Amino acid sequence: MTERCPWCGTDPLYTHYHDTEWGVPEWDSRALWEKLILDGFQAGLAWITILRKRDTLREAFHGFDPERIARYDDADMERLLGNPGIIRSRSKINAAIGNAQAYLEMAERGEDFSDYLWGYMDGAPQLNQFRTQSEVPTQTELSQTISKDLKKRGFKFVGPVIVYAFMEAVGMVNNHLVTCHRHPPVTK
Repeated sequence: MTERCPWCGTDPLYTHYHDTEWGVPEWDSRALWEKLILDGFQAGLAWITILRKRDTLREAFHGFDPERIARYDDADMERLLGNPGIIRSRSKINAAIGNAQAYLEMAERGEDFSDYLWGYMDGAPQLNQFRTQSEVPTQTELSQTISKDLKKRGFKFVGPVIVYAFMEAVGMVNNHLVTCHRHPPVTK
């Protein structure tokens, strides 16, 4: 039997996400931005909820195209609030719009989102050696620092716990337990 991190349980959607995406270093700026938005939508919810709605969220938010989302207006807000397939939170939708604008402002200043984020890691993932889920923190000093800086840049729903979950998901930190079958390949 394949040993996995215990948080993903046995749901096939969750185990597939764990086995193919979670913890794999992501370097693409647009993909990183999308993941940060999805993590913001997760606030207060289980990640499996976001996974189940991810395709519908992508469709509703025009493929998470930041240039398009940054121009959303009241009609777009009403369209989104009326879509039962997504997380219908006005504050989270507003955050996605504002985060698109913040992302584009960084790009206009010549800041690449991937370089910005990975700069905190000196360009390489932090390779942790946790043996139990209870050893894994929910936030760190670094996630607090990144959270504060993102907020200064106008990003919302980027608290230190969300940022740390994001860092785990996009492979900035390898928090697969050492007993998990994914720890060695993600470490490479």
